[in-house]
Amino acid sequence: MVFPAENARRTFADVLVWDENERAEIIDGQVFMMAPPSRVHQEISGELFRQLANFLDGKKCRVYAAPFAVRLFERDGDSPESVDTVVEPDISVVCDSGKLDKYGCKGAPDFIVEVLSPSTRRHDRLVKLGLYQRAGVREYWIVEPDTQSVQVFTLDGGLLRLCEDYGREDIARVNVLDGCFIDLGKVFPT
Repeated sequence: MVFPAENARRTFADVLVWDENERAEIIDGQVFMMAPPSRVHQEISGELFRQLANFLDGKKCRVYAAPFAVRLFERDGDSPESVDTVVEPDISVVCDSGKLDKYGCKGAPDFIVEVLSPSTRRHDRLVKLGLYQRAGVREYWIVEPDTQSVQVFTLDGGLLRLCEDYGREDIARVNVLDGCFIDLGKVFPT
């Protein structure tokens, strides 16, 4: 990836011309490179996606796996040059089809899942939690492969608050999808 100036502010306009094989996120104009995910990360993410996709089959909500561009704060009429935050959650569920366009999601998805890796642990727990809260994401799951656990945060009074902490043997409820439950025994490899 080539950047014309060391500390220049980046926008969605830059993302549109980057090589498709480069993985990076932009948060408040700053670029964060993303390492390729591990095999275990992909197995966990893939199983979560499979269960969500099966549940959502025939329903109005759609599930997307990374890479999938989410422009959390973009509004109608914004130009690509004015959008300075573009993230790629591991899984995004969008129930408002008006937020979807040819590039991904414009605005906050209803539900986001991040599977932690050693290089993203702090970033996902602090920076992204704050971003998702500010954007109005209704539910955010932090999946921890090492401890085989899931922390579930739901939006309450403008704050993403921890409401559940699940382990490998649990059936986890997706709060924003009525009737959706995830079998974590199938999610975490043995």
